[in-house]
Parts: sequence; C-alpha cells; structure tokens
Amino acid sequence: MRDGLTMGKKLKIFVATTRAFVRAKGGNVAMIFAISVLPFMIAAGTGLDFARAMLVRQQMGSALDAAALAVGSTTGLDQASAQLLARKYFAANYTVNTTDYGTPTVTIPLNGGFDSKGSVVITATTSMPTVLMKLVNITALPITISSNVVWGQTKLWVALVLDNSGSMSKGDSTGSKMDALHNASHQLLTILHNAAANDGDVKVSIVPFDRIVNVGTTNVSASWIDWTDWEAPPPNVTLSTNDGPGVNCPFTTSSNQLKSPYGYYCVSSSSNGASKVSSIPSSGMICPGIDDGDHGNSSHRDRYYNGCWDSVIAQTQTVTSTNTTPITTKQDCSQKGSGTITCTNQSNYPKNGTTTNNTTTVVTSGYSGNSTSNNSNTVTNSTVDGSKSCDNNSPKKCTWTRTITQTKTDTAVTKSAYGGYTHTWRVNSHSTWTGCIMDRDKTYDYDVSNTAPSTTATGFPAMNMSGCLTTMVTPLSSNWTALGQEIDDMAPNNSTNQAIGMAHGWQTLSDSSPYSPGAAPSNTTRYIIILSDGLNTQDRWWGDGSTEGTTEDGYIDDRMDKVCDAAKADGVVVYSIFLHIGTNGKSAPLSNCATDPTKYFDLTSTSAVVTTFQQIAQQITNVRMVK
Repeated sequence: MRDGLTMGKKLKIFVATTRAFVRAKGGNVAMIFAISVLPFMIAAGTGLDFARAMLVRQQMGSALDAAALAVGSTTGLDQASAQLLARKYFAANYTVNTTDYGTPTVTIPLNGGFDSKGSVVITATTSMPTVLMKLVNITALPITISSNVVWGQTKLWVALVLDNSGSMSKGDSTGSKMDALHNASHQLLTILHNAAANDGDVKVSIVPFDRIVNVGTTNVSASWIDWTDWEAPPPNVTLSTNDGPGVNCPFTTSSNQLKSPYGYYCVSSSSNGASKVSSIPSSGMICPGIDDGDHGNSSHRDRYYNGCWDSVIAQTQTVTSTNTTPITTKQDCSQKGSGTITCTNQSNYPKNGTTTNNTTTVVTSGYSGNSTSNNSNTVTNSTVDGSKSCDNNSPKKCTWTRTITQTKTDTAVTKSAYGGYTHTWRVNSHSTWTGCIMDRDKTYDYDVSNTAPSTTATGFPAMNMSGCLTTMVTPLSSNWTALGQEIDDMAPNNSTNQAIGMAHGWQTLSDSSPYSPGAAPSNTTRYIIILSDGLNTQDRWWGDGSTEGTTEDGYIDDRMDKVCDAAKADGVVVYSIFLHIGTNGKSAPLSNCATDPTKYFDLTSTSAVVTTFQQIAQQITNVRMVK
C-alpha cells in the first residue's frame, strides 16, 4: 500500500535519519554503520541531485528555444527589448517549480552574436538547490544552457486550416483545445510575421472549418456561388388542393409529430429558426422546418429549406341570381277641362305578381377574394288609361282608371373560392444567406479539386444550417492584426469535415475564384497546416456528426485522401496535426495527408500544440537552432 508521503517528504525523512546516524554516539555498531553508510549516501544523493539537474536543464532548453525563435525572428530590436521579449517567452514556456528548483536568469550577451536579426544567442542560468548533497555542504548546482538561432529568409504562402468543431471546447487540465489553438496560432503568426524582410513576403490565410466553411455574406452576389441547392424545395412533396389556411400541417400526423418520409415540421414562416406550428397559418404559407435527415433526405441533415409553398386558390366561382317580379298599380284619376290631372292609388294596389328567378354560375381562373354584391331596380313597362267619364273638351270634371305595369329586378352576385389551392415554392431572398458553403459537387471530383468555378456544377454551393460557423475564411493576407483577430474569433461549433477545410485551404493558395490571391511570386513555397482534434463525422452527403469510424465516415475520409493527394501533387507542402486527448491511436486521413511522415504530428496534450506550431514555424521559415 502507498504510505501517502510525497517524494519531498521522503527525502527529508531520509536526510534526517542519515544525519542522526552520523551524530550517533551510542556504541560501536552505530558508529560503524554510520561510517559505512555515509559514502553510499553521498553517492546516491549525488546521482539523485544530478538527475534533478538534468530534468531542469531539459526544461530550460525547451523554454529557451522558444524564446530564441521569438527574438531571432523579430526585427528592429535593441538588446534591452530583445532581453524583455526573451524573458517573456521563456516564462511562458518554463513550467518548473522555481521554489524547489531555482529561478533561471535569461540574458543576451552583447558579445554572444546578437545583431537584432538573423543571429541571436540567449543564455539561461540558475542555481538548483540540492537535496542529499547538502550532507557534504554542496547546497546548489549551477545550470547553464544557451540557444543560438540563425535566420534564413524565404517567401511563404501559408494556409492555416483549423478545426472549429464542437469537441475543440474540451481539453485537459491545462485548458481547452481551442484555447491552446488560439495561443499557438498567435505565436505562429508572430514568427511568420517576423520572417518577412519585406511586407508581403509572407502571407497567411485562415480557414476555420467544422462540417462547412463560411465565406462571408459580402460574397452574396459573387458569380462563383451556386444557389441551386439553397433555392430547392424539399424533394418528393405532393401537397393536396385542400391544403390551405387553418388546415393541419401536411408534414405531421398530429401536433409536432414527424411524419415519414419527411423529417421536418411546419413552421410559422420561412425565417430560419421559425417556431413550429401544427396547422397552416392564415398567410397560407406552408413552410418546412429544419430537416432531421432521418426520413429519406440524409444529405439535407440539420439544414434549413430557404422558402415556403404559398396557398393560392385556383379559381373563382361567380354566381349571379336574378329575381324578376311584375308589379301592377291601379289609380283613380280626374281632370277638369284642361286642368291638372290628379291620380291616387286604389286600395290594395300596387300588387306584386309571381316572381321568377334566374341563376347563372361561371368559373374563371384566378382568385381575388370572396365577395357579394346586391342590386335592385324597378322598370315601368307601360301606363294604360281607361275610358273617361266625359269628353276632354267638357268643362265638367272627368274621371277614369289608370293601370301602370312595372317590373322589379333584384340581382345578387356572389364570388367565392373554387377548386381548392395551388401551391408554388417561394424562395427566400439571397440576403437571408448566412455565408456558409458546403462541399462542391462530387460527381466529377470538384469537391476535392481547386478547379476554378465557371459553371453551376463547379460553383460553391450556398447553404443555411442550424449553427452556421460564424468565423469566416480569411484569404491570403499580410494584415497581421486582422489575422490575429480571426484567430481570436474562432469558437467550437458542430461536427467535423476535414476534407472541406483542406479543399478551401488549397483554394486560398490557388490563383482562381473564390479567393483569387494572384500568381505566387517566384521562390514562394506554399504550405497548408491542418489541425483537427477528431475523425470525420459529417459532410454534405454522409454522417450524422455524432459517431466516428462508421462506413459513412469512411466515405468522408476517402474525399479527404483525394483532396490531400491533389494538393500535394500541385506542389503544396502539407503539415497535419492530430490533437487527441484521452484516446490512443492516430488519424489515418491526417497521417496520409502529410507530405511525409516527419510532417505528421500526433498530440495527446493541449500544451503540445504550442511547441508543435513553433517546430513547424522553425522549419518553414528556415529558422535554425544552433546549440
């Protein structure tokens, strides 16, 4: 069983016991034992302390190399500022407990080769307290180590292809993988920046990726974007002529229940992330929500459809109803001589005759809404006077009966919907695009090539998805402030598709759309540095983002192999880094992607990311450590 004592406590007990034996005066046995043990104790103590010193020296050497690289690749430094920079980098990379092992001093001797650019010697010294060698009055061991960095100038185009998948939020006791990537990338940018004798000699592009990449909404009008898939409605949907406002959602069997073979709900509008609804809203818009990919359309998993079907009534039925009623009026009329005629209706008049009805129905294309209009009018058809009681020339008052015949017409016109609804897919405005791009068409391997986009098939397909990657691709640039900000903006998100990251990394180094860096200057070496923390789990066609090592994930690995082989055949030098924590094994796709085995790194701790990036920076900038 363990006794619970630390190595330090055990050493202290051992030293105290040894000293007691040395001081013992109680008999010959004790004295003889003390005399015989002492040489062995001194020898063991010397070995232990020298072993401790070697470990400290090793740690000092690694930290000093990082400091030397930083100073040696920074222009315009005087000795004082170089010393400050060296101490900063040394402190950031030296992890030894200074209480037990001493505090190193970092110096740049003026006669040691410091010339502000190209040749720098840095020395670290410390005095490590001993443990057992104190028995012979040796209380400390001096440790000195030096690093000499020699600079070699070059022109570089470097694409940083960096995993931003959700698992990058995990890590170990020293921090998350994403935090380590931020720190390492900044140090790499510093070294690359300082490697340029002239502005533009070194340029860097940054390609954050998860299952997709984001090229930014400023490219919404770019000719190289393919909108075909983005604008398309869900496949294999047949809507009924009865589907209209207030009717149950045609994609559900009941409220919020998925109905095969669809895999999506009705939502209230075409806006991404709109709320679920169980019936078609009053607008008549039938809007599919995000696809779950499990009901017949796996290639659209976790993506939005960018539009809705409208509900338009196909025809208008117009019904015209006419009621015709005859009206008879009899009047008693009188006139004296040529005076005014006076007539009054007889009692029980006017009288209505039998009403007749005539109705017509007409159906026309199109619909402008329900309506009813009524119109009524009366027409006098004839007026007939009966015989008068006297002659018209008589001065007497003449009387007679007058009969008036009229026709009353009442007309009602009613327009209503007829024949159910027609449905047309209405696409959202391209302005609602969030900037995300998925894999190019794979029929002719466009997804794994740097073919310039000139047709729909060769274009880069726009898409909207849940949790679209927010950090955008930064084309080749020597704007180091903007590049640093891009690194800071990276955040873990979604699943992993290394193939699309590699494809766009290569595209940033290729003289064509979408990034169009121009032709590489002579004597320029092109590099891709790809870091990923897992295996491929989802692309445009395969995978669900939650498993590793399935048959479908293997298909993504195959696309990864193809794009890596093509990029290397194009002369791009590829460094690949597999950052896995808590697991064993290596990533075959990343290992195969590297230009050669020396350019593949298998890391099992977050702290190793910084040292690996420094090692790569040293190699590609021709900064050489000379001990």
